[in-house]
Amino acid sequence: MRTILIYTFLAFFLMSCQAPEKEVYLFSFFQDNGQDGLHLAYSYDGYKWDALKNNESFLTPQVADDKLMRDPCITPGPDGKYHMVWTVSWNDKGIGYAWSEDLINWSEQKFIPVMEHEPEALNCWAPELYYDEDSKQYLIYWATTIPGRFTEGDTQGDDKYNHRMYYTTTKDFEHFSDTKLLYDEGFNVIDAVIQKVDGTYYMFLKDETRTPAKKHIRIASSDQLTEGYRLISEPITPDWVEGPTITKIGDHWVLFYDEYTRHHMGAVRSTDLKKWEVINDQISFPEGTRHGTVFKAPESVLNRLLEVK
Repeated sequence: MRTILIYTFLAFFLMSCQAPEKEVYLFSFFQDNGQDGLHLAYSYDGYKWDALKNNESFLTPQVADDKLMRDPCITPGPDGKYHMVWTVSWNDKGIGYAWSEDLINWSEQKFIPVMEHEPEALNCWAPELYYDEDSKQYLIYWATTIPGRFTEGDTQGDDKYNHRMYYTTTKDFEHFSDTKLLYDEGFNVIDAVIQKVDGTYYMFLKDETRTPAKKHIRIASSDQLTEGYRLISEPITPDWVEGPTITKIGDHWVLFYDEYTRHHMGAVRSTDLKKWEVINDQISFPEGTRHGTVFKAPESVLNRLLEVK
């Protein structure tokens, strides 16, 4: 009996000493106008990226009239699922949602009408997901133009657009809080992504002002997730970029973005979120990559993805 107990103890001890599974970087993105759906790439170092499934789509868009899957944002949840939201159309009052446990087999796609209460709303662009550990719920946020709602910046954007950032929250993607304004500092803004660092929430956002041309990424910060954001930086990227997404690689924060007028991805990095350097010469992405989201996953998930042909 004593021998059995000793072996049982040793077995549990060895199991507890096993190193956690290695993580890799994954990148969700779209190509062209987003009509063929979700594309994925992987990287072991976060700089050099290779396409999965021969750079073909993993998921064909099914919801909304236009059936697009632009700006796919994937966030791992504490429930073991990968939750994804995306832009379904250039002109719609809702966004797309689906989940997967392995990034291969996906749930039924769902249309979430986040702006249906605003009859004049023109769009819902580039939705993002953030899981809040404190409230145990997801923040979904996106850019919308409501003509006449804001006067500042109303004649400085592209055509009829003068966006602001809005949000809703959910714990189950079935029930959602009322949509509220997330960010407005008096200018046209799209493509925001939030990162919490040492208790502060940093919002990396695109100043969408066209006249005079800006179209660059700046940083706002707040000590609260859903309010109080104020600009704290000058532009940290070149002009005419969009779709920022950020991750930590070693000692550096690396921000990737879509240089959409130059038809390639770009990146800057920083150790302190204050001084940024352009590192385009250190990154590579699959041909045709448009903006999306960088996230981490266990290597076992990647190994299964590599088997998909």
